[in-house]
Amino acid sequence: MSDKLLPLSHCLMDARPTDTPVAYHAGQHYSAGQFASAVKYWVDKLQAQPFQHYALYTEDAYPFAVLLFALLHAGKQIWIPGNNCPGTARQLSLDCQLLGDWQKGECFDYNLDAPACSGRSLSPLNPLDNQLVIFTSGSTGQAKPIAKCLNQFQLEIATLEQRWGEQLGNAEALATVSHQHIYGLLFRVLWPLSAGRRFHSQAYINPETLVNAVHQKPAYWIASPAHLKRLDQQSPWDGISALKTIFSSGGALPESAAQQILSSGAQAVIEVYGSSETGGIAWRQQEQAWTLFTGMRLSCVDGKWLLYSPYLQTGAGAFQLDDQITLLVDGRFTLHGRSDRIVKIEEKRLSLTELEQRLMTEPWVDEALALVIARSRDVVVAVVMLNQQGFELLAIQGRNWLIRQLRITLKPWFEPVVLPRKWLFVNTMPLTAQGKIDQQLLKTLLDFDNRKLPQTLSLEMAPDHVRLGLRVPENLLYFPDHFADYPVLPGVVQLAWVEHFSKLFFAIDRPFSHMEVIKFMKVIQPGAELTLAIEWKAATDKLYFNFSSERGAYSSGRMVYEGKSQ
Repeated sequence: MSDKLLPLSHCLMDARPTDTPVAYHAGQHYSAGQFASAVKYWVDKLQAQPFQHYALYTEDAYPFAVLLFALLHAGKQIWIPGNNCPGTARQLSLDCQLLGDWQKGECFDYNLDAPACSGRSLSPLNPLDNQLVIFTSGSTGQAKPIAKCLNQFQLEIATLEQRWGEQLGNAEALATVSHQHIYGLLFRVLWPLSAGRRFHSQAYINPETLVNAVHQKPAYWIASPAHLKRLDQQSPWDGISALKTIFSSGGALPESAAQQILSSGAQAVIEVYGSSETGGIAWRQQEQAWTLFTGMRLSCVDGKWLLYSPYLQTGAGAFQLDDQITLLVDGRFTLHGRSDRIVKIEEKRLSLTELEQRLMTEPWVDEALALVIARSRDVVVAVVMLNQQGFELLAIQGRNWLIRQLRITLKPWFEPVVLPRKWLFVNTMPLTAQGKIDQQLLKTLLDFDNRKLPQTLSLEMAPDHVRLGLRVPENLLYFPDHFADYPVLPGVVQLAWVEHFSKLFFAIDRPFSHMEVIKFMKVIQPGAELTLAIEWKAATDKLYFNFSSERGAYSSGRMVYEGKSQ
């Protein structure tokens, strides 16, 4: 271990001066002394409680660090979920006491400035205790718990510090990824704590807010490919070029994005390959091949790749990887997608990764995602992210022409039965809090009940407004009664659709209050193709909507929700 590192098991042991910077949270700088005081305050509170298992979720990283180490020192077991959705809360509350930001709309009091209880002292933690449980998506899509101990993180921190510690120096850690995922937990909380670097508590949603938060101090960026791929000519390249470095994990960064960041921001992104089960495995920088971290070893047995890693639990042996790997003569390797993305459609094998790569050979496609919707007959769907040229083609040639061109691209490589049957064109891929593509949201849009909801054809997203291209199904159950000889989409159904889509994209967690200036200008009939524009203004608790097409506006209005502004 580097001499500069403080073991996580001892980071509350007064080994550093009390004025050592720890975190920047809510406009305030917190020191090692303040961190220790807050942890001690919570240790007393937690030890007085009878619960042993806690599910910890916080929006910001510094309160998370305080509660994490308080739970560790209180001898509790901590479950770290990737989100605080109601379903997650219900599932975890069966076995755990919920702690942190679980009640939407309510502020949890972290008592970060509370003085430590007099006489309270903390003993070193046992780094081999399995007190942490994190989650990863299993092959079935269900979250899978993985037990971890501090020693596993500490071994990885030592490797990271040896590799990049000198380059980072005293730079501050800023991130666009969540600390609730192992990558964010390690890179933006545990590694800075052990190395004595200040970390920013807030996750910065976009690069503009991130570079504005640097405050003329050395800093580095903890990002994901999904965030980095969104950089464009208008991005704050001067601020990006001033960063010490950029880390990326959670998937492979496309070569085009890496080259753009290098040419525009003078940054060679450091990519880290790993998983929740294994921790970091390898890294690369502006090249196709990956370099194993110190102590790692790969072997292939019966076509399966096995990893031998010091970060695995003692006695765990080798870990079987789900990735397709080609080992090079110099010990490095290349990745060719996950082997578990091989699916069977009508008994025909299909590589979803290959299908995505073939779609991206079109110059007007920036990114593609292939998914399978499980039905009596599994359906392959394709989410295609268009660039400016692609949206121009969509406007001029139409959706059907675009789909035909993509099918022509795919036909030489795939049997017809496995080709996508549903298509969604988007301007950007929706992301989860961990910076990964929100596949659940996309499946919700594509796997719809066409007796009650419209078909989603296209999606254009921005932080506070969304434009959806929709087709009204002809077999909606509302048409026969409204009216038999001249079917018309009822106004109340239009409003229900607005609320359905708005709650998919915006954090509207308050009750509906009333409507304002509702107008119905034209009737909507079966088969109509519409654009639904919705805009959420949180400051006024109002949702604006408009149904329109080339023929003009059909309906518009505002939905008002209860809130502090009411």
